[in-house]
Amino acid sequence: MESALPELPGLKVTLDHLERRENLQTSLERPYAFVYYITIHNNSDRAIVVKGRKWVVEDVYGEKQILEGDGVVGQYPRISPGHTFSYNSYHIVRSDSVATGSYLCQDDYGNAYVVRIPPFNMNVAGHPQWA
Repeated sequence: MESALPELPGLKVTLDHLERRENLQTSLERPYAFVYYITIHNNSDRAIVVKGRKWVVEDVYGEKQILEGDGVVGQYPRISPGHTFSYNSYHIVRSDSVATGSYLCQDDYGNAYVVRIPPFNMNVAGHPQWA
């Protein structure tokens, strides 16, 4: 999705908070849920609309989950210059994992951009750590 797209200076993503949640429904294959809180900051000179997202979640064993979709949390937020969009969602993993990704954005002129999601670790106590 993002390999050939430019980044827009002033557009960035921050991870505001990450927490492990015991009360979310999981499976035996992926028993650990982590809720993340993200903010997309638009300090550029143009409004953008978030059109899509791509997450890559890799666990300590090298297994990758690739999660792609339209919009973000069921929305296509329009973020004006100087504004932000915040939301939360979750990943369900089987072991210690690292998540990274990107959002696909478009400005009012139809130009497409990518904004990268900084990697973050989801550590499960009592499980093997990264080698």
